Formats: sequence, C-alpha cells, structure tokens
Amino acid sequence: MKRKFLIVAGLFISGLNPLWATSSQKITSNIKIKGDSSKSLTLKQQGVLYELNSPEDLSLPSRSREVLVKSYKNIYLDQLESILINNNRTIKIYLEKIDQAKSILKSSLSAWYPTLNLTANGIPQYFESNNYNESNLIQDTSSKQWSTSISAQIQWDLINPARVPEIASARDSFEKAKYSYSIVLRDLKLEAKKRYFNLQKANEEIKVATKSIESSTLGLKDAEIRFESGIGTKLEVLEAKTQLSRDQQLLNIKLGDQKIGQRSLAEILNFPEDLTPLIGSKTKVLGIWNLSLEESIIAAYNAREELDSILLDISINNSNANAALAAGQPRISIINTSTSSFSKGELNKISPNTNNESSSFSNTIGLNATWFIFDGGNSRSLYKYNLSKAKEAKLNFALTRAQIRKEVEEVFFKLESAKLNISASYAEVLSARESLRLAKLRYNSGITTQREVVNNQRDLTDSEVRYIISVTSYNTLLADLSRQTGLDNIQPCDIKANQMNQIDIDSTSNLYESNLIPLCQL
Repeated sequence: MKRKFLIVAGLFISGLNPLWATSSQKITSNIKIKGDSSKSLTLKQQGVLYELNSPEDLSLPSRSREVLVKSYKNIYLDQLESILINNNRTIKIYLEKIDQAKSILKSSLSAWYPTLNLTANGIPQYFESNNYNESNLIQDTSSKQWSTSISAQIQWDLINPARVPEIASARDSFEKAKYSYSIVLRDLKLEAKKRYFNLQKANEEIKVATKSIESSTLGLKDAEIRFESGIGTKLEVLEAKTQLSRDQQLLNIKLGDQKIGQRSLAEILNFPEDLTPLIGSKTKVLGIWNLSLEESIIAAYNAREELDSILLDISINNSNANAALAAGQPRISIINTSTSSFSKGELNKISPNTNNESSSFSNTIGLNATWFIFDGGNSRSLYKYNLSKAKEAKLNFALTRAQIRKEVEEVFFKLESAKLNISASYAEVLSARESLRLAKLRYNSGITTQREVVNNQRDLTDSEVRYIISVTSYNTLLADLSRQTGLDNIQPCDIKANQMNQIDIDSTSNLYESNLIPLCQL
C-alpha cells in the first residue's frame, strides 16, 4: 500500500508540470506592445536587449579621470530609438514592471489548480523507552521501534467566487503595464528628439556666431586702417569693436549651450560618463505633415495608450469590486488526505522484537465549506469603494479625451505657424545678406558710415539665428505631432516660400535661383 501511495503521489506531481507549462505558454507567447507592428517588441526580444547590456554597476566613480570626457560619438536622428531601447534605464524599469505584472498574473492563475501539501513525521525516527513497575504483578516493559509517517493532502477549490475577478484584474494589470511601457517609450523618443534638435540648433548658432566674428574682425581692421589713413573716425573704430564684442558674447553663450546640449543628450541615451555625443547632421526641415486636423485627431484617439489604460483601470476596479464582494460568499473545496506509516520494532513489550514490521495506509476524501456570514460590512464597503474608483476612471476618460484633442489642436496650429515663420525668416536672411552687401559697398564708396554696416551685420546675425530657431521649432512640433497621433506620417521636405514672401531685389542677383525658395537647409 505504501508503494502504491508513493507512485500515485509522484505521478500527480509530475502531471502538474505540463499543465502549468501549457498555461504559462499561453501567457508569454506573442506579447507585443501596442504601436507600429513593424517596431513592436515581444518580451523575448526585449530579453535579448538585456543580454546586450552589462549588469548595472552600483559603484560610484571616485577619481576625476573616471568622469573625464575622453571620446566622442556621432549620433544621427534615425539611431535615437534603437539607442534608447538598448540603453535608457527608464525603459528597462518599465520592462521590469511588465515582468512583475506577468508574475502576478501567473500567481493568480494558480487559483485554478489544486494544491498538494506533504507532511512527514520522522523520516525516519527511532523511539526507545523503559518502563519500571514496583508491583510484582506488572512486569517491566520496554520499547524499541523505527518508524516513519508521511501524509499528503490535495485541496481543490470547486467554488471560489473571488477567483475569476482576481485573475481578470491581474490580466488587465498586465496589459496596463505594457501600455505604460509604450507611453514611456514614445515620451522618451520625443524628448530625445527635442534634445537632438536643440543640440543641432546650438551647433548651427555657433557657426553663425563664428561667421559674424570673422565679418566683424574684418570690419574692425578696415575701420582701423581708415582711421590711421585719416579717412575714418574714432567713432567708427569704437562701433566696430562693439559689434565684435557682441558677436564674441554670442559665441560664448552658444558654446555653453552646445556643451549643455551634449551632456543632456548623453544623459537620456545613457552614454558612459566619458563619452559625449556629437551631431553629424545639419539643421533642416524634416518634412511636412500631410494629414488634416480632423484626421490627426481621429488618429490620436486610436493611437493614444492613455485612453486604453484608463479603460483597463475601469475594468480593474470593477474586478476588484467583485472580488471584494466575493469575500462574503461561500467557498467550497474538495480535500483528499492520504496517510502512510511504517514501523519496525515494538512498543511496551517485555522483550521487544526489533524485527517486527508493520505498516498502515489511510485515505480520506470530503468537501469543506467556508462562509463568512458577517464581516462587519468590510466586503460591502470595499465593493462600494472600487465601484467609485471605476466611476472616477470613467470621468478621467472623458477628461483625457478632451485633453488629447486640445494637445493635438495646439501642436497642429503651432506647426502651421512655424511653417510660415520658416518662410518669413528665410526671406529675412536673404534680405539681411543683401542689405549688408549693399551697406559695405556704400561704406567703401564713402557714401555711408560704419554705423550702417554694423547695424546690418547685427541684423544678419539675428535673422540667421531666428531662422535656425524657426526650423528647430518646426521640427520639434513635427515630432510632437507624430507622438500625439502615433503616426510617422511625414513626407519629404518640399516646403517652399512663395514669391509673395520675397523682397524686390535686382534680377541679376544670384540669391534666388527661382521664384521658389527651398527651406530644407540653411
């Protein structure tokens, strides 16, 4: 009998493994993050990303050479997403949260399976005793026995009202964790692009400031030569020095902005402390948004995981409410208890026979019922609380939907304004260049003063900076609209400034190749 019980118990335990494996496989297979299907990552693929990165080092640098920038790396716009997924710590944190939610879901699914408890008393144990009696009528006895006992209890909930809502809540929490990952990934991609564009802007502004310094230096030399020759005045020299100082200040400010932008981009990409990113591309218009406002709003409603996450909150709270109410409902379980014991020896015998063997096997099966008739109103209060949370989530859904429309409209309108600003600022640059050229010709001919040249030089610098800012703002808004709608619906750059934005200049000037001005590049 003992052997039969051990064989049955072993087969039952081994039989649980394929059942559990099948359930786990259903959970872990084909898990994808909502978004572009071509860029979706399964959890298996995300695990590969962990293998590409070394474990996080918890130590802190203690020497200056450990944080000294020693190397540089060129970064391009199309590389940001892959670098973020591989390196960014915030993304890895949300991947861990997905694994945590998956583990909770597996834990809740275990409620469908029976539980097996094994209890062993003495495996084995030896008992020896001697009993002495003063009466001659009763003889002295002794005990010498080896014994072992094992008991197995199998319990399976036939009726468990809390089981289904708890599993539903865990499954919705798992889906919500995936949505949270997708939301964070999109936000980080947008932030990385913003920092990339700002670093681009700083680089281009440094070039503008450098060109302005070169022009101001030549102007100062020319003014000094004219002053020494008796043609110019001391005022012209001072004006040229003032302009050179202003340009030098502009360069110093932009050099600081460049360093800040480099380290800011390195931080979000999680580069090593001794590595600084460099921007290898120039500031130019990425393209145009070819969807209408209405189409963009509809796309945002369909793509924003924030709305789906709130719907899951409603479902989670309703499931929690049902689980709380289930605490006051009856629970019925089937229990099977099997006990097997074996002993060798005898107890309380005059001369115990240590070779005497005995064994026993018993099996008990029955139903257990549990019903908390009165819990002080705890389950009913929790039920009402979770229903209220579900109603709150419904109100949040309406607020979030209105907020999404507001955000899309604001970005869309700002994008239209930024597109017009690019055309206007580009025309301003061309006008300022031509004005500076004419001012220099007038100055060299003795018609005008150095003041006019200085003013036109300052206007050209300001206009070029404004053009760079307008292009950067446009690209940032374009990336923001793409994030809001979940679409990468950007056509190649073909934005043009029409002839109405141009100024009247000599037809022989080579500043305009045609009546249309390309704005893809400064």
